[in-house]
Amino acid sequence: MKYLLLKHYRGAPTPCNDVPMDKWTPAEVDAHIQYMRDFAAELEKTGEFVDGQALAPEGAWVRSDGAGRPAVTDGPFAETKDLIAGWMIIDVESWDRAVELAGELSAAPGANGEPINEWLEVRPFLSEPSTVTE
Repeated sequence: MKYLLLKHYRGAPTPCNDVPMDKWTPAEVDAHIQYMRDFAAELEKTGEFVDGQALAPEGAWVRSDGAGRPAVTDGPFAETKDLIAGWMIIDVESWDRAVELAGELSAAPGANGEPINEWLEVRPFLSEPSTVTE
């Protein structure tokens, strides 16, 4: 079963090490990124890693304005660029394993090299409904 481990900039409960990444030293940022790479590499070995990406802070809402004229809008609403920092997709045997891995990922180092212990959103991918009828 596939799960999305979603990292948030805000919107989740406050983590233990609540220092924004833009306040970290370059070495702290490098350590955090290396932790994420190492974590993904370990999951690749077990066959549980599907994909993971960090997101740039830039972005905009886009909608069709009819006849192929997309209109870019920035309305008075929370935007994913303000909320979502990145994600990892895993393919594991159970919800319990997904939660276990999210807990490990949550411990990535942040300011002062201390674990962030950030809250991660764990969401299962919607599976296809069964086509078997009795």
